[in-house]
Amino acid sequence: MNGRAPRAAVAAPVEVTSATVQRGDVIQVGGQHCRVADLVRLPGGAKQLVFESGELLTMHTRTRLMAVRMLRGGDFVRAYAPPRHRR
Repeated sequence: MNGRAPRAAVAAPVEVTSATVQRGDVIQVGGQHCRVADLVRLPGGAKQLVFESGELLTMHTRTRLMAVRMLRGGDFVRAYAPPRHRR
């Protein structure tokens, strides 16, 4: 044994934009849960999401969606940490 505890993965809701969406995010569209399989960059900062089902969704720069993302260990703490403000 190496003395380390195994890292647990936690599903957490996160707000995603075209700049922050990642492969593996699960987004609910029209009552269906769709997992992002691939991302295609488009002009102007937009992205086309390719879901595992083969369906496509275009996210423009101002689009904000809620997604479920699997977070591991320390990522979970950072996801729920209060924002830091500069003084």
